Amino acid sequence: MSKERDVAGAMSPRKDAQIDAQHALELAVFAGGRVTRHPLPAEGRVSLGRSKENDVQIDESSVSRRHAIIHLGARLAIEDLGSANGTRLRRERSAGPTTKLLELQLEPGKTTELAVGDAVNLGSTLIVILPREGAASAAGQAPGEPIVRDPAMQRLYALAERVAASPLSVLLLGETGAGKEVLAEHIHRRSPRAQGPFLRLNCAALAESLLESELFGHEKGAFTSAGQAKPGLLETAEKGTVMLDEVGELPPGIQVKLLRVLEDRKVMRVGGLSPRPIDVRFVSATNRDLTAEVKRGAFREDLFFRLNGIALTIPPLRARVSEIAPLARTIAERTASALGRRAPALAPETLAALEAHPWPGNIRELRNVIERAVVLAGGDTLLPEHLLLDTAAPPPPVQPRTPTPLEAPPAEVAALAGPLSPDPARSAEAAGGLRGELDAIERRRIVDALEQCAGNQTQAAALLGMPRRTFVARLSAYGIPRPRKGKAKG
Repeated sequence: MSKERDVAGAMSPRKDAQIDAQHALELAVFAGGRVTRHPLPAEGRVSLGRSKENDVQIDESSVSRRHAIIHLGARLAIEDLGSANGTRLRRERSAGPTTKLLELQLEPGKTTELAVGDAVNLGSTLIVILPREGAASAAGQAPGEPIVRDPAMQRLYALAERVAASPLSVLLLGETGAGKEVLAEHIHRRSPRAQGPFLRLNCAALAESLLESELFGHEKGAFTSAGQAKPGLLETAEKGTVMLDEVGELPPGIQVKLLRVLEDRKVMRVGGLSPRPIDVRFVSATNRDLTAEVKRGAFREDLFFRLNGIALTIPPLRARVSEIAPLARTIAERTASALGRRAPALAPETLAALEAHPWPGNIRELRNVIERAVVLAGGDTLLPEHLLLDTAAPPPPVQPRTPTPLEAPPAEVAALAGPLSPDPARSAEAAGGLRGELDAIERRRIVDALEQCAGNQTQAAALLGMPRRTFVARLSAYGIPRPRKGKAKG
């Protein structure tokens, strides 16, 4: 399993296919049947290895504790650090109508030039440097316009177009990876604020102390390291849209401050004496049931009112089967282009396997599967064996949710969005019959993830695509002992 570390965005040119200087690079790591991505800096060195002291930790037995270094700058290069199982560079070279696969064993201590799209083996683990595109492409969508084929999604996007023109705050609901960020960007592009900035903030990614300073800014001398005044992210999004992703993870203290911003449209910097006016629109997203969070006191009811001008629920990918094929083809084309290859065809049996899969990770999981298949496939056609699908993976548990007066939309909106909401009685019946079995499966997955991550709860939560606070809550709910600090292996 790999640890993702957010090291700043960047880019570097490729010889045979120049990449726009505005595009950044990311490192895709194919390990343990999964794909993780790590943004790369514009220049400098990024260390790879099994030890947690590396910039990118790859917790695989065939990878040495300090295995290799990627050098970034005007040129890309890789250096083996004397690893036990070696570093091999594989790249395709065309000779007339024939494409040859060349493999080079790197000599320890010497740097070897690397191109975007080259496949590198660290022991038995595969890594590839790819262009890192915007949020829309990250979800497997074509730039500019999302892929919308399913009738329920078409109704949802038609409603979103109407909502975009209004000043309403929008709350996006749906499972992790279902496409909430894509819809948020679509609302921004269709709004009067389209020429302004679109700021996405992951509320679960920062500690409360950092979140407050990042959101609201600080004045010079507000704390020890505040050598100069710094505007907050909300100020930098003036005349634009702020997306609060994972808004259900906001700490109580930040909820109070955010509520004040929503009510007064002003921000108070940390250490400031007077508030500053801002003009932004808020689009929030969560995979939590905020109505239930309000009832149990974990989320402020008044903040929920403010964020929930209108709630839009995105169906999971397994309910949008007609979109799986076009999404898969788009992802395959983009991945093949980044690798300098011709886009592969998807065999009919491959499409059948994709459409039969439950996709618990939604579009994010689909992207991982297709990217891996394109890298691993040697021919012009993706076959079912290239997908490496986990056929035992169950769909996520159904969470029945009965709308309350807090989130009841106007009658006209309810009529448009009605088919998007599940039948509460039917959902409750399905959930009741499967609850025990699904709880047992989720408990086993959590235990397995902890074992794979040597007890590191943050890594295990990331492996499962689960916010860390939710993961910790699951440990308590299932009676799983929390690993003691210092026990994780490097």
